[in-house]
Amino acid sequence: MDRGRPEMGRQRTRASSGRNVSPTIVDVAREAGVSVSTVSRVLNNKPDVAQATREAVRAAIRRLGYVANPSARRLAGGRTGIIGLVVPDFITPYAMEIARGVGEAVREASYDLILYSAGQGRENHRGEEREHAWLNILSRGLVDGLLLVLPRSSGEALISLAHRGFPVVLIDHRGIDTDLPSVVATNREGALEATRYLLSLGHRRIGFITGLLNYHAGADRLAGYREALAQAGVPYDPSLVIEGNFRRQSGYEAALALMRLPDPPTAIFASNDESALGALDALRDLGLRVPDDVSLVGFDDISAAAETRPPLTTVRQPLMEMGYQAVQLILAMLNGRSDVMQQIQLPTRLIVRGSCSPLQSPQEH
Repeated sequence: MDRGRPEMGRQRTRASSGRNVSPTIVDVAREAGVSVSTVSRVLNNKPDVAQATREAVRAAIRRLGYVANPSARRLAGGRTGIIGLVVPDFITPYAMEIARGVGEAVREASYDLILYSAGQGRENHRGEEREHAWLNILSRGLVDGLLLVLPRSSGEALISLAHRGFPVVLIDHRGIDTDLPSVVATNREGALEATRYLLSLGHRRIGFITGLLNYHAGADRLAGYREALAQAGVPYDPSLVIEGNFRRQSGYEAALALMRLPDPPTAIFASNDESALGALDALRDLGLRVPDDVSLVGFDDISAAAETRPPLTTVRQPLMEMGYQAVQLILAMLNGRSDVMQQIQLPTRLIVRGSCSPLQSPQEH
């Protein structure tokens, strides 16, 4: 088939009209040599299209620069072929690892992805407002479904979307009371295992840097820390617990506060690796050695954890897999499956590296 001649014809038509005419679905059908209904089925990711035909239609779309009109397709009863992902922050390795898993699953399903940031940290209230605004915008025909990482919006706002029949899946959700499908990790169990490990090394004064405690993950990790202490018969000391916000700077400030206590901890467990890296910076600035003077544990196992000196002992959270599985839930909902799981819980695992050592007696210091 001569692909050059039709394109030349379109160029002459646009030039003669004196204006830029966007290609239509009819143009795509003509370019690919198929019917308009076939192009529509490809755009809506219908299964009853041969792979060769599907590829020909997509090639025609790329050549023409065709952009589907989501509103028109919605009115016609179609889909946008787009999934929306809302994260707290673009720049955190945590969010990007989840986004990688989402991106892989979306590509496999021949969908497109729109990524938005709601903002995090000290902008928590503004972040909730931005997230709520994105929910309203995206759910009105711009995407077929939404994935929310660490959602801030109220349970009522999210449930209202579900009542409209709009697919929503939460990833690592905070402790909001909803029955929406979600993908989480075993945060409490991971923190329990990490604290037990420090206890097995002889540490009894274990500092804990929390994450945001209105998040499901932050509250569960604190619960796991407290449970491990209780099981070992070690009294809970609130002075050893410093509230953070999952950011590196908060980890730095919390570690300084812990080490300035009259009886400082011999080990620190941070609720995520970003906080642990901040704590590592603080310990070095204080002239303390890790792990000789203070043992250190993080949570998440981002790529930087293995690259620190010493490499960081941490709890591995399957971030990419969480993103991947969340897309599978959305696809199942879009396909009308009645067996969609309400929650997928993926296991965590302690990764022992070089940032921890057995508690030394005073004579060994």
